[in-house]
Amino acid sequence: MAKEVLFTNDEILRWLQYFAENTPIDLEQIKMMDVTKKNKNIIPTVESHKAVLAFVEAGDTEVFYRMWNAGLGEVEVWYNEGSDPVGEIKHDDVRFMIDRGINASAGMLMVNPHAVSTNKSGLGDVTMRPSSRTLGSEIRDIILSKMRIDVEDTICVVGGEVIAIDAAFRASEGTVIAVEYNAKQRNALEENVEYYDLRNVVILDHVDEEHMKDLPAPAIAFLVASASLNQEIDCLMKLNPNIILVVYTLDFAEAGQLKDLFADKGIKDAEVIRVGIDRLASDNTFEREPAPWIVSGRIEKE
Repeated sequence: MAKEVLFTNDEILRWLQYFAENTPIDLEQIKMMDVTKKNKNIIPTVESHKAVLAFVEAGDTEVFYRMWNAGLGEVEVWYNEGSDPVGEIKHDDVRFMIDRGINASAGMLMVNPHAVSTNKSGLGDVTMRPSSRTLGSEIRDIILSKMRIDVEDTICVVGGEVIAIDAAFRASEGTVIAVEYNAKQRNALEENVEYYDLRNVVILDHVDEEHMKDLPAPAIAFLVASASLNQEIDCLMKLNPNIILVVYTLDFAEAGQLKDLFADKGIKDAEVIRVGIDRLASDNTFEREPAPWIVSGRIEKE
């Protein structure tokens, strides 16, 4: 049974008129998002837009806490107490609303004076909680640039917890299919998805047609090289022959083999790069991070 549409076009227009009449905000360039229709992410959207009109469903008890926890405490929220765009309008900063949930399905106007309209790597230079894996933001930014993520893309990330979170921030209106074979890493990923309130992430424990049959075909895939890499690529290319593939490995010999593997799959001009980062430590010596090889390519559409 199809989900009931809470916000019709007429309802959306009524809320727009309500905020136009009751707030000093210029609504000409606001970003609108109906969180009840799709798995859209509020946090990255508010981070990158000066004004967001979000249509939300009653029952979310932690939305403002999660926004405050993500550094959005100074975002100003304009709202009313009911489900209809009538009556008194209120406004408070998120930091004063962390104990307040969504008690009615309604429109909320969120104004972020510090919005930056650039892509953000969701985690910065931290380790996934409680995982032992870590990957510096500079290397992740290079990986993400090779993935060429758009806001509505479907992305498959295999064995890359941090990249899955970053991809979910960038494809905030798309879908991230995150695959973790290891239960510990899968649990860490689930914790971080909840921590960042990411509503566009599907977590699987395997890559095959059965697991992915009801999901949209990925346009992009990031994979950490493993013994099952060949099978994973075959499955993904069957779903989308023109998929963008980005593979990460720390093994020099494996990097060379990956170029040949790509060629066997019909990707003739795979790019192979090595990324090295040295950081200046407190004792004025340089510490070298692990230097991965990144192999990327796709079969170009005819």
